Amino acid sequence: VIPYDDYNNPGGYNAVRGASQLAISQASLNQISPISAGGRKFGLHPGMVEMKALFDQQKLAVLCNVGTLNEPLTKSQYQSTPSKRPYQLFSHSDQVTQQQSSVSNVPGDSGWGGRTSDIMFGVNGSAPLPMIVSLAGTSLFATGQTTRPLAISPAPTLLSNVLVLNSYSFPPSTDARSRAFDQIRALDNEHRLIKAASDVSAQALTTSQALSNSASFEVTTIFPGTSLGNQLKQVARLIKANQAQPALNLKRQIFFCSIGGFDHHSGQIGGQNTLLTQVSQALKAFYDETVTQGISQQVTTFTLSDFGRTFYPAGSGSGAVGSDHAWGNHAFILGGAVRGGDFYGTYPTLALGGPDDTDSGSGPRGRWIPTTSIEQYGATLASWYGLTSSQVSTVFPFINRF
Repeated sequence: VIPYDDYNNPGGYNAVRGASQLAISQASLNQISPISAGGRKFGLHPGMVEMKALFDQQKLAVLCNVGTLNEPLTKSQYQSTPSKRPYQLFSHSDQVTQQQSSVSNVPGDSGWGGRTSDIMFGVNGSAPLPMIVSLAGTSLFATGQTTRPLAISPAPTLLSNVLVLNSYSFPPSTDARSRAFDQIRALDNEHRLIKAASDVSAQALTTSQALSNSASFEVTTIFPGTSLGNQLKQVARLIKANQAQPALNLKRQIFFCSIGGFDHHSGQIGGQNTLLTQVSQALKAFYDETVTQGISQQVTTFTLSDFGRTFYPAGSGSGAVGSDHAWGNHAFILGGAVRGGDFYGTYPTLALGGPDDTDSGSGPRGRWIPTTSIEQYGATLASWYGLTSSQVSTVFPFINRF
């Protein structure tokens, strides 16, 4: 998300990034005019053509300069009191954990998606599928104190084939091996680990049966055959299967998808163009499918990232230049219920050593101190999902600091 009107300001975007060839040309930017920006223009990355269209349709919003925070933090506080900084700031793995847990002062052991599910699971009653499904393996975000996500493979695998259990038939009473397995699973359940294993098996059996008839619930939208495209296509299938099968009875669902590879210390221009194009095309296809299914008002898609990249380049030359680990970042929120076409939060001052940069003096890098916390971001989404104000405080333990 690049300033367009201020592109050539002294000390601004092109002045800092142009000489090293890290600057994206002004002419190639997808121009957008946020509703609340007073006519000021910005540009989305050239690869995000579809995202520009969604922004112009007011279905996509940008949350500016969001990140991990223990409490609101000024530049002087950051520099004078290191204890106020998030735990292991600028570390990939730690910041991924904090974005997904919303807890920034210690390593988290559960995610805010999982904790939301802990509270809300009752709305799904006796539904045969868990509230959270991951298309990207296990994740902290989807793990609660009691919630465990269902992890399935993305498309092109059909839903009916994502959890095929050999030597087990439905209904189980028709097969001797199935009956024997059920009897074995009922043994020794007073032991915690044995019961946990039995519960996982039970969920697998229930899920397999629930999805065994879903092969016909194919989506009509053409999704790109990319990693993210295939994950979101499977999400769209699951949503359609739930609508088509009243027995599933899922009133709330949370889905987790993931795409990596943005750590461009070199080769950033080409690498991020490929990735951001993938993101843009996949999100557009997913949104279009929610419109086709008539549920765009009930589905909100949002992005998380460990952190942004430094304003100041690392290296030089179009094939070699990149950037380093930074902090505050921009997030995208998409859906029919989103008040789109606008920016939320505060766009940072793009100036090395400026009021939003962590560092001063001779070596500032352009690491923006977030002005919106992951707690505020997550709490807003969780409130839309159905949490009351008191439940929000349970899921986001430090929300009252902001």
